[in-house]
Amino acid sequence: MDDGAADWEAALTMAQDAVQDGISTVVATPHHANGVYMNPAPNIGEAVRLLNERIQESGIPLLVLPGQEIRMYGDLLDDLEQSQLLTLAGSRYILLEMPSSLVPRTMEETCHELVIQGFVPVIAHPERNAEVAASPARLERLIELGAVGQVTAQSLAGTFGSKLQKLSLELCRRNAVHVIASDAHDSRHRPFGLSEAFKVLEEELGTVVSGIFRQNSQSIIANEELIRVIYTKTNKKLHRMFGFFSRKS
Repeated sequence: MDDGAADWEAALTMAQDAVQDGISTVVATPHHANGVYMNPAPNIGEAVRLLNERIQESGIPLLVLPGQEIRMYGDLLDDLEQSQLLTLAGSRYILLEMPSSLVPRTMEETCHELVIQGFVPVIAHPERNAEVAASPARLERLIELGAVGQVTAQSLAGTFGSKLQKLSLELCRRNAVHVIASDAHDSRHRPFGLSEAFKVLEEELGTVVSGIFRQNSQSIIANEELIRVIYTKTNKKLHRMFGFFSRKS
């Protein structure tokens, strides 16, 4: 549907990769309205249904849920009202993508309006946005309005370079990021890599923080509140006391 798996065989290989990385549930978030791909809600629902059928036939223990990665655009709120947009797994959480070069001038207004309507904007890979990199306060302002930040696993793991890794960790320390996403596109160049990202997070910020990130991912699926204040200077010292947070479900 976009620049992810090219065919069914590739999709099933990715499903197997996900399981091997310790993943039991994936939210499919094909790009929508990014200037290249248009994937309205009805198309995604049908594709996810067919994918789950093939996964079950192959005996792969993985569940795929519907979602979208929605690029910021002028008709976003109208299209949401017209049921052309999907939240993550039918929850109140809606995944928004900014262009890499800047924070759109309507970003704060859109996030504010979504929150008023009962949605929670999830800001995809803010660490890859030039304005956020130059001034993390731009992201922090969106968090103050009610959004949550979602960092990409490979950014956190250092796969995309030390500069992006440093920024990703800094955003976590600022409590401007609350969840890790694989942003997996294929099995070779953009694999899942969540286990490696959580390993780095635990080493750098402690078991408590890593456990909360895991819990927040599950909370999105369950449409529950996230823990937003994730990192304090004492988190790392308390990792043994609160080690139960990092249990894998």
